[in-house]
Amino acid sequence: MGKIIAIANQKGGVGKTTTSVNLAASLGVLEKKVLLIDADPQANATSGLGIDVESVVTGSYQLLEHTASAEDCIVATNSPNVDIIPAHIDLVAIEIELVDKDEREYMLKNAVLHLKSSYDYILIDCAPSLGLLTLNALTASDAVIIPIQCEYFALEGLGKLLNTVKSVQKIHNKELDIEGMLLTMYDQRLRLSNQVVEEVQKHFSNMVFETIIQRNVRLGEAPSYGESIIKYDVSSKGASNYLSLAKEIINKNA
Repeated sequence: MGKIIAIANQKGGVGKTTTSVNLAASLGVLEKKVLLIDADPQANATSGLGIDVESVVTGSYQLLEHTASAEDCIVATNSPNVDIIPAHIDLVAIEIELVDKDEREYMLKNAVLHLKSSYDYILIDCAPSLGLLTLNALTASDAVIIPIQCEYFALEGLGKLLNTVKSVQKIHNKELDIEGMLLTMYDQRLRLSNQVVEEVQKHFSNMVFETIIQRNVRLGEAPSYGESIIKYDVSSKGASNYLSLAKEIINKNA
């Protein structure tokens, strides 16, 4: 039985999509069968795995609307063992369209729950907000990974996100767990980066992944080629970090 993990933080630019794409690819090369669901209207996870967003006919928008089955939306990617449900350009309107629907928080869960028997991991790349899309992702998930950028404002807004997770646990999904907090964009030369790492580890000790994602130029270049870091430059520091994270998650769930 697979595990559904949302990758969420309402702050933009903290490494959610980078983590979604590269963790999926890393789990794939470690011979786990992975499905990535792009639930962000920006569709960066879709283009980051080499899929032309303009050409998507059925994707996460149709999935949430229940006008297409999950199987109709799944596309194979150029990463081994990784499939994706891409973001459709209409996804930007989904929050308005779902507002009047019954059980609107459960649309994603009802659409993908049966896929857990077909995949080892289902990862959901969330939008940078705490709106209905992210709520759907958290309600559908078994756990959440929270990327935290090693910068000054990193801890701002974390309390809000943790409160959202708590209220989802209380109202919609008692089983939701925090898989871990992931420190990203770490630069060991900067005192500030080291301070953020210390703060997060001090406050959330056992909730923080041992793996830290370091700042890496190759990580930033890979999406422009429509490739994960594993395919783009497997010898890079970024690839080594994400493989280490994938192993940590596999061991944790063994």
